Amino acid sequence: MRRRHYGLAASFVLMVIAPLVVTMWYLYTVSLDQYASRIGFSVQKEEVGSAVEILGGITELSGSSSSDTDILYEFIQSQQMVREVNDRLDLAAIYQQEGDPVFALASGKPSIEALVAYWHRMVHVSYDSSSKLIEVVVRAFSAEEAHAISQAIYDASSEMINELSAIAREDTTAYAREELDGAIAQLKEARRAMTDFRSRTQIVDPQADVQGRMGLVNTLQGQLAEALIDLDLLRQGATAEDDPRVVQARKRVEVIRDRIADERARFGEGGGGSSELEDYSRLVAQFEDLAVDVKFAEESYVSARGAYDAAVAEAQRKSRYLASYVAPTMPETPEYPQRGVISLLVGVGLFLFWSVATMIFYALRDRK
Repeated sequence: MRRRHYGLAASFVLMVIAPLVVTMWYLYTVSLDQYASRIGFSVQKEEVGSAVEILGGITELSGSSSSDTDILYEFIQSQQMVREVNDRLDLAAIYQQEGDPVFALASGKPSIEALVAYWHRMVHVSYDSSSKLIEVVVRAFSAEEAHAISQAIYDASSEMINELSAIAREDTTAYAREELDGAIAQLKEARRAMTDFRSRTQIVDPQADVQGRMGLVNTLQGQLAEALIDLDLLRQGATAEDDPRVVQARKRVEVIRDRIADERARFGEGGGGSSELEDYSRLVAQFEDLAVDVKFAEESYVSARGAYDAAVAEAQRKSRYLASYVAPTMPETPEYPQRGVISLLVGVGLFLFWSVATMIFYALRDRK
């Protein structure tokens, strides 16, 4: 062996063997055991067909909603998730451990950004885009803490999906609800106007009142015909005009005619037509306008109510929920840190770095 061989061996020891020995010493003597809790779930969007669709043979099976699953995948890795879990469990107290400065969270009061960065180290989220399944592996320094974090992730994810479902239902029924509120207000206003009209005029139904008065006119006309016949019979019997019976018959005819004239005057059929007929006709016209408004408002309300009920039924038929195919597990054996894998990777990395450095050194030396 020449001098350069001893230098090469020394560099190998300093650059590969010594760091690898220090790494393995730290991994096997200093680093703390880590437990891993696993949880798997997906977002299901269930659409149950209505009775009409079932009878018609059109049904929809439940399936996963890709957009909701993508949202949940990003949510688990977001700052909001870290903040919610931290509010429930105090992540700093869980991950700050003495004696392991490499794998534990730095001491002190960490910022939310530091917690998010450390969260990405300890919480691994895998997502299968084809099956829309999410699997989460949560690491902690005790089995109970790992299980507690997994459960907190599941609870926060379920709350987020329920909130999305509630927002979707609200969006589905919001427009129909606005239409229904407008129809209700319109119907109340129309009925209030009708009530004010009846209170002011003391007339419940002008149409019925008109029919009653027309019936009275018809009755008076019948009585007038009978009175005229009686008067003609008296005159044909050669009764004198000053006979009390003739006088009484003429007065009866005049009274009936006056009464008929008065009743007709109330409906514009009398002479002049200026008594209370115009006011009464105006009241009838107002009542008819109000009746049309009430009928239109009632039909609008029925239509809006049907549309709202249909929207509510449609929203209830579509629901999102978080379906877990792996419940948060309670680990029994520490799986991390993977000391053998880390040692192998460090050794390979150090050897490659030493090899490249050696080749660069000899290349530079040979150029001189």
